Amino acid sequence: MEQNLAIKIKGLHKAYKGKKGEKIALESIDLEIPRGSFFGLLGPNGAGKSTMINIMAGLVNKTSGLVEICGHNIDTHPKASRMSIGIVPQELVLDPFFPAYEVLENTAGFYGVPKNKRRTMEIIRAVGLEDKAYAEARSLSGGMRRRLLVAKALVHNPDVVILDEPTAGVDVELRAQLWKYIAKINKQGTTILLTTHYLEEAEELCDQIAVIDDGRIIANDSKKNIMKTIDRKIVTIEFDQVVKELPKSFGKLRAHINNDDNIEVEFRKGKESFNEILVAINKSKLSVCDISTEEADLEEVFRHLTKAAYTN
Repeated sequence: MEQNLAIKIKGLHKAYKGKKGEKIALESIDLEIPRGSFFGLLGPNGAGKSTMINIMAGLVNKTSGLVEICGHNIDTHPKASRMSIGIVPQELVLDPFFPAYEVLENTAGFYGVPKNKRRTMEIIRAVGLEDKAYAEARSLSGGMRRRLLVAKALVHNPDVVILDEPTAGVDVELRAQLWKYIAKINKQGTTILLTTHYLEEAEELCDQIAVIDDGRIIANDSKKNIMKTIDRKIVTIEFDQVVKELPKSFGKLRAHINNDDNIEVEFRKGKESFNEILVAINKSKLSVCDISTEEADLEEVFRHLTKAAYTN
């Protein structure tokens, strides 16, 4: 048992049999998620994210491979492995006639949580449903139902929380409230595995990121290293006067005048020296008002990685 791993996946393969032959959903997946990490699993629709999560949850049978949750093999110790995780699914699956409070109490009972150790109201407040605690689930909006699903996943205080598109349909203010609570329990030691199409969330929250595409892991590294995949910065130079023509000193650089009459230079740290830009500015004899830089964001990196997977 590897004590430092929350999730260990080795050689995970999933194939579905169909009339037209075998459909491979996951192909030889290897993945290790350290305890206490905030891990992002990103990929386009149909990449295999939900299949992998459903295998971990015991809802889908794998074809082959090893999966361990907090050291518990899902085949030999299914109960222990399932007790170690709380899963927020994409689908809004709730009993429509139970109030939110009873939904959580019943779920805690299913997990065998003693009444004196339940944190029902604490969790309800954390996900912003305090004023709806005794309202039937069918009366809640889509965003509120999704928050209730998040609350359900937390009732047994799991070591690992898996969030499968948790903020789809949730408004901005409540998303911020939800992430504040998730970040809090992560700092307390809970491992978070997040899938999301809101890549700005993953960029802000995750410390490690894996990208899956067409059933294969195509990237897996720290967020810092993943963000270095595109070694590009845009340097914007604002001058005291309006610049209508690119100075000759910028001729050898990838530079142009943008719509705000500022000069933009594309700069690659691995190939060029920033000093070249400073020399060009100095030779231009123009008075600089401000210099700012813009790096590639996670969305651009994601598009680059998935596009490269199809062209390689």
